[in-house]
Amino acid sequence: MQMNDFKLECYFGKYEFTAPYLLTQSDCEAMSTGELLALEPEAQEEFMNQWLGYTETWGDPELRKLIAKLYQNMTDEDVLAFHGAQEAIFGYMNVMLGEGDHMIAMYPNYQSAYEVANSIPNCECSKWYIRDKGTHWEMDFDELEALIKPNTKLIAITSPNNPTGYTFTNDEIKRLCAICKKHDLYLFSDEVYKGLELEGEKRDWMADHYDKCASLGVMSKAYGLAGLRVGWLVSKDHETLEKVVKFKHYMSICNSAPSEFLAKVALKHGEKLLERNRQIIRENIKQVDKFFDRYPQIFEKKAITCGPVAYHKLLLDMPVKDFCQMAVEKKGVLLLPSEIYDMEDQYFRMGYGRKNVPESLAKFEEFLIEEKFV
Repeated sequence: MQMNDFKLECYFGKYEFTAPYLLTQSDCEAMSTGELLALEPEAQEEFMNQWLGYTETWGDPELRKLIAKLYQNMTDEDVLAFHGAQEAIFGYMNVMLGEGDHMIAMYPNYQSAYEVANSIPNCECSKWYIRDKGTHWEMDFDELEALIKPNTKLIAITSPNNPTGYTFTNDEIKRLCAICKKHDLYLFSDEVYKGLELEGEKRDWMADHYDKCASLGVMSKAYGLAGLRVGWLVSKDHETLEKVVKFKHYMSICNSAPSEFLAKVALKHGEKLLERNRQIIRENIKQVDKFFDRYPQIFEKKAITCGPVAYHKLLLDMPVKDFCQMAVEKKGVLLLPSEIYDMEDQYFRMGYGRKNVPESLAKFEEFLIEEKFV
């Protein structure tokens, strides 16, 4: 298998741990092990006595039950745990796609959602574009149906979307699942930001609406616990899960026992962690909106309804990649240009999930002033 470079990770490899002002991060604010253990009585003592042997390939039984409770109609038997979300995506796509298959991927999207298809001979991937409507993003379901071919096997979506922040409404979730059912297609639903709804409407998990849907979740994004490296797939399609677990035997085999213990603690207090991160995002939106309101000649801002990322437009007459390069070199402010998503348009990703967003935003404004963009 020949895989193309993961552009986002290559870019972050240069700057993520050297640039002091990370204004593009897609995860939420993390916490220490001590802070997490303090949420649960007796957890610290139990953690110190955690056995460090192998864990079950499908995941810790209690962890799988806690994950299943996030859904409406799932049990622990519908849950397969992974070492982060990336492993789950890679395993699922390798199992599902083969020579001669066609898939459709929401676009822009996390690269691994479609890159496995590009690595398989005669496997085709079509892009279902998220459309820029000025102040917001939109999806065209008629366009989706027009992309379906006789050999289409799979649709891959991310909602809330990274990088645009676009999020399907519950009515749109039902419509998407109905289209998949009508054409007998598999649905891979990346929902790693589920739980960060900001405008009141709590979204359903897509796997609760369609048996051939695999729903992806992780502790990294909405919960802000990326260091745990614990993710999962949930589906009523046990035949597919059985295939994916056999592929997992060639990857991590099983998760880290301390990580699964800490993930269980986090999920027992999941709503508290999610509300903490929603509040951080809400406060950062206020600050960022004021920033953009001061510079309408430079930026076209996009609204966020769910999740910690937005994909704003640069209105200057210069390539957005050069603008982002200047920001990180001159002021240490890291933004993610649309080039990383193989897009020629003038967009850049901004993250709202960290507590230091106001500080990073102030440095970004200094950059604009010192470089005479204003």
